[in-house]
Amino acid sequence: MPIDKLLLTAEEAAESLGVGRSTVYDLMRLGHLSSVKIGRARRIPVAALHRFAQHLAGEDQA
Repeated sequence: MPIDKLLLTAEEAAESLGVGRSTVYDLMRLGHLSSVKIGRARRIPVAALHRFAQHLAGEDQA
């Protein structure tokens, strides 16, 4: 039984958002997209992608 991922790599997050990997790193650096560090690896929680997308959708309506 496959388990849905809770944490994504920058590449996976970029694919989900439809942007480039460097854009994801910029969003993390600017604090727009939260991430966690596990050892030396940086991962983006799926929930953070949903919050970011909802935030963008809210800006479009404002």
